[in-house]
Amino acid sequence: MANSSGIKRRTLFAAGLGLLAAPVILREKAEAAATGERNHMDGTPLPEINQFKLGSYKFTVVRDGTSIVEKPYETFGTNQDAETVKTLLTANFLPADKFMNGYTPALIDTGSDVILVDTGFGAGGRARGAGQLAEGLKAAGYSADDVTLVALTHLHGDHIGGLMENGAAAFKNARYVVGQAEYDFWSDKAREGTPAEGGHKTVLANVMPLAEKTTFIKDGDSVAPGLTAMLAAGHSPGHMVFHVESEGKRIVLTGDTANHYILSLLRPDWEVRFDMDKTQAAATRRKVFEMIATEKIAFLGYHMPFPAVGFVERQDGGYRFVPKTYQFDI
Repeated sequence: MANSSGIKRRTLFAAGLGLLAAPVILREKAEAAATGERNHMDGTPLPEINQFKLGSYKFTVVRDGTSIVEKPYETFGTNQDAETVKTLLTANFLPADKFMNGYTPALIDTGSDVILVDTGFGAGGRARGAGQLAEGLKAAGYSADDVTLVALTHLHGDHIGGLMENGAAAFKNARYVVGQAEYDFWSDKAREGTPAEGGHKTVLANVMPLAEKTTFIKDGDSVAPGLTAMLAAGHSPGHMVFHVESEGKRIVLTGDTANHYILSLLRPDWEVRFDMDKTQAAATRRKVFEMIATEKIAFLGYHMPFPAVGFVERQDGGYRFVPKTYQFDI
């Protein structure tokens, strides 16, 4: 790793953790105003990052992008009456007719490894304002070349789109970790002619070219010192979550185990359109978040409200999301 990038990272962290890249955002907005250009997604100030420490590990959370989706009841609570979904949203001060979805890769600097968990949309999302991971890393003082390990929770497009850039590996110095069951499912030619064909093609384009540098893992495998994989299937056949521990501090990167901080956490048994095995996904949500609530540990959920880190406590038969504030800063 280049000394210059290491110096930049140390300077950033010395300047204060919990950093948002506000100067970068403001500069971009000023330049846009001067030229008359507009961001493709005005609701997403980019690049946007959040940094915190977990023991001796340094986390950088990057907002890869957001999207506004109509009719939340067609995505969440699909086994419920639409009015029931709307009522829960309005009771929690949210619009009943649309929701915001965020995409949040995370970088973990252990001192010996720079580990990226999920990669966002990549170039394919930039026309609509997503695919901002590379810019976010740059704002945090990292480059793609600094990444030594890429760990993927699962192989849906919003998690693997950033693996390739202009037909080459975006993280050329990295090795990769993918769940064996997940890879076996999506790479199988049996997906052709099925609803999973689009995902199959994306994996062929983005993941298979990296297979020689990939370690295929199963439940309980160690990914790196302090980082352990746990199978959390249902959303996809081999979906993984990652336990991270440093100096007695713990966090779980839950990927897409829960996709909305109200509709998936407060009502974990409600079905979600994008969960491939809806019954298994609901059981997995219960298992994972019951563990997180019982052990009072933090989690980072890929689609939680930015910066996507928080805690849960039991409430009303489900789990209430408690966003992080200054727990990691003092």
